[in-house]
Amino acid sequence: MFNDDGERLDVIDRFLASGLQQKEKVICLVDTMGPDAFVEQLRAYGVAPKEAGLVVAEASAAYCPSGHFSADDVLQFVRTFYDAARMAGYEGARGTGEMGWSLDGGYGDMTELMSYESRLNDVLDVSPITLCCQYDVRRFDGQSILDVLSVHPIAIVHGQVVQNPYYVDPAVFLAKLNHRRAAHV
Repeated sequence: MFNDDGERLDVIDRFLASGLQQKEKVICLVDTMGPDAFVEQLRAYGVAPKEAGLVVAEASAAYCPSGHFSADDVLQFVRTFYDAARMAGYEGARGTGEMGWSLDGGYGDMTELMSYESRLNDVLDVSPITLCCQYDVRRFDGQSILDVLSVHPIAIVHGQVVQNPYYVDPAVFLAKLNHRRAAHV
């Protein structure tokens, strides 16, 4: 979570550069600037994306290829990306995505997104890709921010990686989410 664009870009640049240095296949899903502009920003930081195995793509197209968000489809994409990277000889896989797309274009509700985020933790046990979700706290409501805190075991605070004290086991979070969803139907 971030509320400062400069700090976010610095953290994400370092996150991506670290993965490339470790010979990981890396994907970056952007929505506040286009892929070409982001690649130029990376070059200014000293990262040569085209030669290094980095894929930069539009977040909404990656998360919603059929025009709507499906947690199952994106979870499968994560597994496939990891498996393909390992089969191609990369040491691992890493990805980051801006999450503002979820607020634009009617892609679905936040409960489906938080279900995905929580279930992603179980996928990572089998396909240990390193991921960094980017939530701009200036754009998301309070309940969404609380949910984001609940589903991420690790957070980046002022550029430092820390254990998240607000993390809730995926099964517990999903039960609460399903209860909340049923109450609103």
